[in-house]
Amino acid sequence: MTEGLPIAAEGAGMRRVLAVAVAAGLVLAGAACDGGTATPESPPADQTAEPAPGDHRLTLTHGGKERTYLLHAPPTYDRAKPSAVVVALHYYPGKGSSMQEMIGLDVIADRENVLVAYPDGLSGGFNALTCCGTADDVGYLTALTEQLVKNWGADPDRVYLTGISNGGDMSFRAAVEAAGVFAAIGVVSGGYIGPSAQQDDYVPKQPVSVITFIGGQDRYFDAFRSGVQTWQRRLGCKPAPAAPTGAPGVTRTDARCTDGSDVTVYTLPEMGHSWPGATAGQLADADAGVKATDLIWEFFSAHPRRS
Repeated sequence: MTEGLPIAAEGAGMRRVLAVAVAAGLVLAGAACDGGTATPESPPADQTAEPAPGDHRLTLTHGGKERTYLLHAPPTYDRAKPSAVVVALHYYPGKGSSMQEMIGLDVIADRENVLVAYPDGLSGGFNALTCCGTADDVGYLTALTEQLVKNWGADPDRVYLTGISNGGDMSFRAAVEAAGVFAAIGVVSGGYIGPSAQQDDYVPKQPVSVITFIGGQDRYFDAFRSGVQTWQRRLGCKPAPAAPTGAPGVTRTDARCTDGSDVTVYTLPEMGHSWPGATAGQLADADAGVKATDLIWEFFSAHPRRS
């Protein structure tokens, strides 16, 4: 992570803005860094939790560091019955608990019998495409999912990744670099951006479907839209014409790619750098017109891993 970059005020709170130079000009990397103030310290992690319903704070040692994550197991959880798992990545600076509070995914998990993991980034962030830190977070997320498959009975063909801002950028990175791990990703106010994404061969080697939400008032709108267009071009995706969603001004575009993956893009003209439909948290936008959490799970449930 580049040090000494400015912290800029935006609205009533502080927003962190990070910039990186690329050959075509200046691409803002602050998309990864818009979470406001850091969340309070979490309680100590439990290193010996047995698989069971409820919320668990767990640890995983990777790269010589002890990493922590929250795991929500639904009331109907049974290790003998493989369940889907969603890994949800927070903004910067943030923690897994802030993501859990904001997106409301546990309600769906309880209804659909899904495990949900909320990893904590080191120093509040993940080493994504433009920000933050130097940790091997692709390796960490891979090891975390392996732990959930081995110890918690997660279905390896139904492992999904979602995130916002820095966590959204990290989702794109993991989709490319963690080949075969994630069946689909859900990216909210994040993008396929930065120096790595400028390389034509920086694409998944196995199919990964994508659903993404881009706000028209997000200062990174152009970068995010360009990024998903580049993703589609490289994978030979053929978008259908944009269709209305029933929410004022909100459109949806679907594309099928040559590797069999799908890309769905929601464009929300009046939304900023937010999670649409969330009612709590610093990046929540309850009035965005759609509920990203519901739509992401609907997309995930229709996209198990393709071999």
